[in-house]
Amino acid sequence: MADPPHSPGTGNDIGGGPYREPPPGTPRWVKVFGLIALVVLVLFVVVLLIGGGEHGPGRHSGPPPGVTHKQP
Repeated sequence: MADPPHSPGTGNDIGGGPYREPPPGTPRWVKVFGLIALVVLVLFVVVLLIGGGEHGPGRHSGPPPGVTHKQP
């Protein structure tokens, strides 16, 4: 019995199916969306770290024991 014909341009001697193009890469809109999401996330983290203010875990707890609020 003769060997099956090889597909041209495959470069493999195992044989098999016809040559297929590789699947296309990631679409441009997915890359742009991911980049925008990354930029928004980085800006959010920077604002939280630099913004300071009244944010943080101590904001939701009361004053330490023995400390009273001064009335203006």
